[in-house]
Amino acid sequence: MPGTGITGLRWLLPGGVAREVAMGKASVLVVDDEHKIQDVVRTYLEHDGYAVFIAGSGQEALEAAARLRPDLVILDLMLPDLAGEEVARSLRAISEVPIIMLTAKASEDDRVAGLRLGADDYLAKPFSPRELAARVEAVLRRARGTEAEVASFDRGALRIDRASREVSVEGRPVSLTRSEFDLLVTLAGRPGRVWSRYELVTRVQGYDYDGYERTINAHVKNLRHKLGDDPHRPRFVATVVGVGYKLDVAPDA
Repeated sequence: MPGTGITGLRWLLPGGVAREVAMGKASVLVVDDEHKIQDVVRTYLEHDGYAVFIAGSGQEALEAAARLRPDLVILDLMLPDLAGEEVARSLRAISEVPIIMLTAKASEDDRVAGLRLGADDYLAKPFSPRELAARVEAVLRRARGTEAEVASFDRGALRIDRASREVSVEGRPVSLTRSEFDLLVTLAGRPGRVWSRYELVTRVQGYDYDGYERTINAHVKNLRHKLGDDPHRPRFVATVVGVGYKLDVAPDA
């Protein structure tokens, strides 16, 4: 799980904010340039037992996220240097860390845009700190629920073993290439969450891959074929027109 590598250590974030990360605590990176909001969010989350880190700019956020690997990021979209959308895009390209967007941009178009960038939740300012704390708990609970080494979906119809890199459909073993398996694991990590082609190609081919994003279409086509998916009415991997793809089956309890 992201964050476990920093337990028991002290970290100094840009700007001089230090916090002790206690064993077993979930860590939250709060990205906001308003000191009042920093203090309020930190107070509520620390009261609930989270280890809280603060970044006051987009660049600080990216550096802190790379260094600390937090369990969750609360991200304001109105930052003094980088646009919050750009920070979210950069984080999502290299990490599955849950992101809650916290912003004064409250229109439906803004919310949709934020969710398409990979946000797990979206809360408009002014906000209730208690509601934010509840959303943090809910998002972390959902994220942790998808981390099992063996995951099954649609009452066992699709089974993925991350450790052995084995996949089966209706009990039938399915042989996947490395790229196809990594693509499926990414989609299965957040069932129902829509992934853009850019996000998927960077996960499958690597952050420095120079290929055109739509090369992911070929991987999806091959993956569907091997899973026995009808491309016109797919059972597992669904297309979201104009955005990307998602795993469209429910995880088993």
